[in-house]
Amino acid sequence: MREVNLVALDLNLLPALDALLKRRNVSQAAHDVGLSQPAMSRALARLREVLGDTLLVRVPGGGYAMTPRAEALGQRLGLTLDHVRSVFQEPVFDPAKVERTIRIAGADTHTILMAPTLMARLAKEAPGISIRIEAYTPDLVTRMETGALDLAFAVSTTQLPPGARSETYAYDRLVLVLRKGHKLANRKWKIEDYGKVSHVGISILGDNQSDLDAQLAQASVHRRIALTTPHFIAALAAVAATDMATTISRVFAQRFASDFNLVLKDPPLPNLDLDLTVVWSHVRAADPVLAWLRTVIREVARETMDLKRPRTP
Repeated sequence: MREVNLVALDLNLLPALDALLKRRNVSQAAHDVGLSQPAMSRALARLREVLGDTLLVRVPGGGYAMTPRAEALGQRLGLTLDHVRSVFQEPVFDPAKVERTIRIAGADTHTILMAPTLMARLAKEAPGISIRIEAYTPDLVTRMETGALDLAFAVSTTQLPPGARSETYAYDRLVLVLRKGHKLANRKWKIEDYGKVSHVGISILGDNQSDLDAQLAQASVHRRIALTTPHFIAALAAVAATDMATTISRVFAQRFASDFNLVLKDPPLPNLDLDLTVVWSHVRAADPVLAWLRTVIREVARETMDLKRPRTP
């Protein structure tokens, strides 16, 4: 059996062959595939040459009969063309049939506030999808571009690397948190007050960089960080037991204010926005599973992590 060189073949001959075998008529087959009759006649000649078979034989009274080779081809050709078409068609996506672990960089705020509702949704709609929340690390961009991470939670002020995609999912604001009974809990803060108490700082990447400290520096205010932690819930617990303060997500702080006996205050800062965004690499932009999951996360975030942005008068 001789080996067929697919590179040398004109695959446009396959629809013509399919039409010829179905119609057994050159004119009708030409109409089916949008060719002129002379072009279809040339296609038939080329097919006979490539396949080494007459394929269609004229019979008395007009028309054509198929050779045994043509009959055998006709039984397989329809299925073959369906397979070829499927290569160029968008795959049918059914989340209920997906078996996959999605890795997301996030903090305890996302896990505590979103995970219960998110997992309840997935249990009903996509039980084969598992979620793995992973820590932020300095090589976050590399992990996303190599596929080690699928998504990452961020805030609207996060600087994105070239090619990264993001979408804002929920509206949030910074809030100043103190324990009830704190000496500064019952008065309106000035920005200078940040330098009068010790603070709990949140370090996501293990560094000391903070948008809050950058805002304070512009006002020539320095705050003392007495405790640094990667966990927002630990910051609230520490504030509840001391005279320290912390400045974190209002949505998260509101969730535990009653449990920890806390007071929430608007910080005297020029920028309080802390909108939740989800980031993904352009490498995964066409992934149907991630596109579907981002839609679910967006709906869950707006249910569990959204302050409901006030309307502009």
